Amino acid sequence: MKNLFLLFAALASAPSLLAQTATPPLVPEVSRSQTIMDTLIKAGPVMIPLFLLSIFFVMLVIVYLMTIRRGTVVSSGYMATADALLRKRDYLGLLAVSNRHGEAIARVVQKMLDFTTKNPNADFQQVREIAETEGTRVAASLNNRVIYLADVGMIAPLLGLLGTVFGIIHSFGALGADVGSARYVALSRGISEALVNTAAGLAIGIPAMIFYAFFRGRAQKLISELEAASTHVLALLSLQYGKRMERTPVLIEDEL
Repeated sequence: MKNLFLLFAALASAPSLLAQTATPPLVPEVSRSQTIMDTLIKAGPVMIPLFLLSIFFVMLVIVYLMTIRRGTVVSSGYMATADALLRKRDYLGLLAVSNRHGEAIARVVQKMLDFTTKNPNADFQQVREIAETEGTRVAASLNNRVIYLADVGMIAPLLGLLGTVFGIIHSFGALGADVGSARYVALSRGISEALVNTAAGLAIGIPAMIFYAFFRGRAQKLISELEAASTHVLALLSLQYGKRMERTPVLIEDEL
């Protein structure tokens, strides 16, 4: 009877004993952000240029979001004003308006009108060449600015690969120099350094190439809109040149 009582007492106390043994010791909680920051700091000297490159990449994206947009290339307000002034043949007024505006189409029109007002006897083909030259320059400027993102997308993985090589070198150096448990600690640190550098390079390079594709498509669309706006302005100018050429023979006949 006594043995049976002891058996029931042991079974009753078993869950509490299991709970006590299963409860892990309290470990001070470490912030994830601090752990990631410590890992990046310990990843070697290549992380410094990668960090600077990431800042440059973010700044480029912010600047391109503000500058590579329709309002900075072709604006509906300016086109409406230019259309009205060209139909009135108010070239000096349109030139003054173009000087106050910062759109790309305003710079193209400014170059055309500046050449037209300074060379009143120039033919329309020369005016067209001025417009095409300035439009080509603006388009090249847009494309060259976007190229910087592609450069970041190519340089960042290469820097990450360089850090990976340094980490592997440290790992093999640890295998040859250290003994015992210190060897495995140094080996794991070298492998960690290599992988962190690879991940950092890819983490910068992949978004850079994605944004490059996005802004390249936007730049090509804006260049097409600039070409359409320039063609519209040239068409209105050609009408004015045609009217002037029609009046010129009449004036010559009157003089005769």
